[in-house]
Amino acid sequence: MTRVLNAERREALSGETRSAVVFLHGYGANGADLLGLADPLGEHLPDTMFIAPDAPESVPGAPFGFQWFPIPWMDGSSEEESERGLLAAVEDLNAFLDALMVDEDLLPEQVALVGFSQGTMMSLQVAPRREDPLAGVVGFSGRVLRPELLEDEVQSTFPVLLVHGDMDEVVPPQNLPVAIETLQGAGFKEVFAHVEKGTGHGIAPDGLSVALAFLRDKCGF
Repeated sequence: MTRVLNAERREALSGETRSAVVFLHGYGANGADLLGLADPLGEHLPDTMFIAPDAPESVPGAPFGFQWFPIPWMDGSSEEESERGLLAAVEDLNAFLDALMVDEDLLPEQVALVGFSQGTMMSLQVAPRREDPLAGVVGFSGRVLRPELLEDEVQSTFPVLLVHGDMDEVVPPQNLPVAIETLQGAGFKEVFAHVEKGTGHGIAPDGLSVALAFLRDKCGF
């Protein structure tokens, strides 16, 4: 039984939705944390609606914070709890995407995922294992979960942009080349990367500009 993900949204400025960006937030945040990016992106993508679901589980001690799955070294959970949480969240997110496409009358190639940190991990876990390719994935400050499994489990490929701060103290930037190699080894032909100089665990203006160009040029938004 999947859980319904609560989400906030910004409608397409043109009034006609031809594409959608789904923001997937990081550990301990919520959908609203990334929805603000719809303002600088939306003025250049007038036919795109933006939607940002809250992850399905609350974070202990953070009344407005959510998690896609527990992180043992951050919350003291077990590896088993983390694995169960991930599997459940994958089902929840897939159901959310399926419903979004039906409700908005969109095809998979009209939907892109933009994740941050744990949201990037979810994007790279879910999208390649969906039967029909999405328009693309933008992943800020994340990594590929269980990279050794992707090549055998991938069902679809699409353009991917990975952005990482070179001073990231939460998800080390060394994860960037590993993710690139993993995706390319799994058959992804268009994998792009951008390093944000002097940036920690966050989204810098240069990274957002590269993401906008990717959404327009590679995803066709």
